[in-house]
Amino acid sequence: MNSTITAVPGITAGHFTNLMDGTGCTVVIAEEGAIGGVDVRGGSPGTRETDLLRPLHRVDHVHAISLSGGSAFGLEAASGIMRHLAEKGVGLHVAGAIIPIVASAILFDLGMLNPSAFPSVEDGRAACMGASLDPLPQGTVGAGTGATVGKVLGIDRAVKSGIGSSCIQLPSGPKVAALVAVNAIGGIVDYQNAAILAGPRNPDTQDYHDSVNLLLDERLSELTPPLSNTTIGIVATDAKLTKDESNFIAQVSHDGLAMTIRPCHTIRDGDTMFTMATCLQPKATDLTTLCAAAVEATAQAVINAVKFATSLGGIPSIGEI
Repeated sequence: MNSTITAVPGITAGHFTNLMDGTGCTVVIAEEGAIGGVDVRGGSPGTRETDLLRPLHRVDHVHAISLSGGSAFGLEAASGIMRHLAEKGVGLHVAGAIIPIVASAILFDLGMLNPSAFPSVEDGRAACMGASLDPLPQGTVGAGTGATVGKVLGIDRAVKSGIGSSCIQLPSGPKVAALVAVNAIGGIVDYQNAAILAGPRNPDTQDYHDSVNLLLDERLSELTPPLSNTTIGIVATDAKLTKDESNFIAQVSHDGLAMTIRPCHTIRDGDTMFTMATCLQPKATDLTTLCAAAVEATAQAVINAVKFATSLGGIPSIGEI
């Protein structure tokens, strides 16, 4: 059973993974177009084509969204995705040209293994070549390759994270799925029981500190937490949505981040969530129901990002601690 974002009709997805350098990118494609939305929070975002997805701007449809490591350099991957889609005839047909609309967000993973490595134009194309309807691999792959969490005490005490996905099937027919690359400065908690799943490691006991409590301790005021942060993701659904509604779902999906990442949306994070609605359902679905599903799917995807992760660069995953 497919419980990842590719379970949504009209959606394919693929990864490019560079384990040697500790980076990668992920693409989610809607060749027939999807109603796009976006909400950017946190103090350090890195994005492309996000203004176009806002309600007051003309173009309603997006053909792909790129999630990438590599900090601002990783935005290059979206150009490879554009070229791949244009060669397939996917995009807006304007004055004889084909222009795929590809939005993108990046996370900072340059400190993982090779600070000079980042996903390139060709790597974005490679992610497209690997895109399919199959269940999307999770963990230390794609945009989650270099992701880490629990960095309040520095990267040496961090825990390996990755990219996670989850899908909810509503009784009335629509599917609502989330895909999240989790690279937060904060720790990860289970929103159902408040248990700390990942956080700054205590080397003496091999358990986790509470990131928020550490930040509230004034003795940490001289520490400079690493810049290698930001959580980025996508909510995809086959429900019928307007552009306004798609943007609203992107907004509320951040609740799923806040439920599981503590602290969330910090000045050192550039948290960004997109929405893609393929609108293949025959009738509209209650927006409140869709929002609730988006929040749940996002929260579950965050947890899956740390559960499926494997160690890299000497940083252990929760399954190896």
